Amino acid sequence: MERIVITGMGVVSPLGNSPEELWSGVSLGRSGIAKIESLEGLPVTFGGLALNFNPSKYLGNKNSGRLDRYSQMGVTAGLDAVNQAGINKETYPEFRVGVIVGTGSGGMITHDEQGALFREKGPKRVSPLAVPMFIVNMATGYLSILTGAKGPGMAVASACATGGHALAIAARLIQTGDADCMIAGGVDACVTRFVISGFAAMRALSTRNDDPSGASRPFDKERDGFVMSEGGAVFVLEKEGAARKRGATILASLLGIGMTQDAYHMVAPDPDAPAVIYAMQQAIKESGLNPEQIGYINAHGTSTSLNDKAETVAIKKTFGRHAYNLKISSTKSMTGHLIGGASALETSICIMALKNSVLPPTINLYNPDPECDLDYIPNVAVSTDTKYCMNNAFGFGGQNVCLVIGKGE
Repeated sequence: MERIVITGMGVVSPLGNSPEELWSGVSLGRSGIAKIESLEGLPVTFGGLALNFNPSKYLGNKNSGRLDRYSQMGVTAGLDAVNQAGINKETYPEFRVGVIVGTGSGGMITHDEQGALFREKGPKRVSPLAVPMFIVNMATGYLSILTGAKGPGMAVASACATGGHALAIAARLIQTGDADCMIAGGVDACVTRFVISGFAAMRALSTRNDDPSGASRPFDKERDGFVMSEGGAVFVLEKEGAARKRGATILASLLGIGMTQDAYHMVAPDPDAPAVIYAMQQAIKESGLNPEQIGYINAHGTSTSLNDKAETVAIKKTFGRHAYNLKISSTKSMTGHLIGGASALETSICIMALKNSVLPPTINLYNPDPECDLDYIPNVAVSTDTKYCMNNAFGFGGQNVCLVIGKGE
């Protein structure tokens, strides 16, 4: 099969709303996590917000008001990706360009606000835009309207694996001939009082309310849960030959994909990680690389006790002795956990790490868990000459996706 390449990307995140801003933050080990006033009175009062996100630059104030924040993020990131890739209605036939913008939860802000209106003031006060604002496929739909893409379109929802699945499915649609070009990624904007309360009730979140920037500490013995954030990333994917023919800049290659399910538990990972191991093995096999050629893993690394240990087990069983030579980091230590946007944002970080020959750190890692004994690049970025990396993503429900990414040329 012809290689699939990435020629455009757009991001929204707590560390900035362009790839350059995001990279500046993660490469310097800066945290985007802070106290959030709207969460006062809850068990958890902090998270990661895209504070300078401005959807009106593309959408205008009127159209922005017709979209939930998650859709605003997906659409603007998608348009940034399209602009960088340099594609337009003349580049590919309209029915040969598709869109997949995944999300873990859809328009939760709209859902919460309109639900409150319904309960307090009755059905006549519910907005006629409520349903199109909160459904999970509206970011895909609106982005297709603005770009004129009439090929395959859908939303993907697999919790924290959503962004990786969107990229994987997009690549498969190109490989099978259903599309020539795909605009794909994942976003979420669910830092709401209701969602935070739900995750806090599960005891999944860190409760370091007195130290927000130090709360996300993957692989550290003192970790106490993940940190909720918002944002994500969207990409343009196409065949390598077509991209080179039109003179596009190739940011990265999507070399290998592995997708599995744990079939184990609703929210806990299988501690022996057989499904994760298989997904990693399949991604490496498809890439055509030897395991030793992969020099970096952007880990799922949620800062929860169960995930970090299970992922460490999976890496060791997949890579054998090479596991101890690998550089690994969890950039969630800086960005927090973007749920459906996490894997997509981390794919953009992988691309920039390979481009800049620098691997971002895992910050707040000062007291490593003895069961997490690999090189997680503690606190300070390191230089590298690696050309290949892996991005891991595992979601509630047991869905797993692993991507092998090659440096752009």
